[in-house]
Amino acid sequence: MESMARGGTRWKRFALVMVPSVAATAAIGVGLAQGALAASFAVSGQEFKVKAGHLVGHGFAQYGGVDMGYTNVKEGEAKAPRPVAISTFRDAKIHNMCQSVVTDVPGLGKITLRLEAGKGGKPVVAENLYLDVTDLKADAKFEDIDIGVAAKDTDRRKGGKGPEVKDSSIMQNGFAQQARVATLDNVEQKAWATTAASFKLSGLSMKLKKGDGPGVECF
Repeated sequence: MESMARGGTRWKRFALVMVPSVAATAAIGVGLAQGALAASFAVSGQEFKVKAGHLVGHGFAQYGGVDMGYTNVKEGEAKAPRPVAISTFRDAKIHNMCQSVVTDVPGLGKITLRLEAGKGGKPVVAENLYLDVTDLKADAKFEDIDIGVAAKDTDRRKGGKGPEVKDSSIMQNGFAQQARVATLDNVEQKAWATTAASFKLSGLSMKLKKGDGPGVECF
């Protein structure tokens, strides 16, 4: 089985105690609102929200980590550590996906960028997907699941992928979980960043809306 390629791991240097299994398991996001993702980057300091009606992913793994994000987006001040649950999929299909991110624009107030895709039976399709999640609500089902494995061993049987060799030894041996198949419904997620080897968004729609909150953001 081919290993999953991951750009942007240098900014994850520490491990966390893993959050309880189902409550923190994978959801879906896409980093389009943050611009093109380079091979190594710091997160912007803005969380984004993602909502999805249905997700099916193969080769799932999850472990703890830390993102390095700017404390002041406008001034680009010092980077601050942000704890995340890193969720990975070898491949995933997502139906009825919505992503939103809010920016405070001087003179205009809060502006929400909202993206929607994967409707009408044509799902969003992702390969080698990594998500840095801070909050998740979903109805989850896992097939052939292991909880409590070492993060470095998560690609051995189920097809998922844990930290790379260059990541810290603490993260390598940290608490992780993996499953051959993960199915999530009614997903609501907050995240700092997402990367993927490929991301196909069928029926992509992008809109800018004034304000924030329910009815403007995805949730």
